[in-house]
Order: sequence, then C-alpha cells, then structure tokens
Amino acid sequence: MSIPWEKSETWRWIVRRSRDSKPFFLAFATICGVVPGVIGYGVMQVTNSRNEQLEAQLRRKARPDSLMMGQANRERLAEFLGELQRKEDINDRYVAALRGETLTRKPYVRIQPIPKDINNNNNTTTTQPNKEESKQLPKK
Repeated sequence: MSIPWEKSETWRWIVRRSRDSKPFFLAFATICGVVPGVIGYGVMQVTNSRNEQLEAQLRRKARPDSLMMGQANRERLAEFLGELQRKEDINDRYVAALRGETLTRKPYVRIQPIPKDINNNNNTTTTQPNKEESKQLPKK
C-alpha cells in the first residue's frame, strides 16, 4: 500500500476523504464491490450461450470415457434420489464412506446391512464395537 500512497496523489486524496467522511467511505466501498460484480455478471451473460447447435457439437466431440462417466453418474444419482423418495435406510453409504470405501453394486440393487461377523483367515469372529466407535457412528 505504500507505493500507491507515495506515487499517486489521487490515492492519497481518496484515503484522506474516506478517513474524514463516512458517506464517502460507504460510497467508495460500494463502488469497489458493485462495479466488479456488475462487470462480472455482464461477462457471464455474454459468454454463457444456450445455443442448441453448440451443445450438440460439444456432445458429439465428447470422448467415450466422458460419456461413460456421465452415464454412470446419472444412474447413481437416479438411484440415490429414488432411495430418498422411497425413504429407504441409506446409512450403509455413510458407514462405508467413513471407512474410505466406495459402494459398488448392480444398479437398483440395495446393499445388505454390514455384517457383524468378520472372516479373518477362515476364523469367524464377532466384533463388538468399542465405546469410541459407538460414539462416532450415528444410530437411529
């Protein structure tokens, strides 16, 4: 800030005037916030086109992996929204996410509840949640 103060008489006038006059300060602060916002909004409106031909051309040029990921995301979103509409219990998604896992399955097939039996080296043991785990995981 010292360079504009040392080199620009206009900047020094603005600072002195802002210090002495609250209405001038509010007007200057409003101009500094509103003018860039209006310019940004105008640029977004000019550059954002809803041209059907342009969209069709971009969709034709899309790479196969992008199309495949878009289709997979649409299917997952549709499944998730359907589960929410049917008010199904979806806590297993959150439990898996806490464990760092991603739930994968055939579309529209619900995952069964997470089993309490864990198979370690062909030995079946029942896990008992400790106090810390029971505090972290929400229960209904």
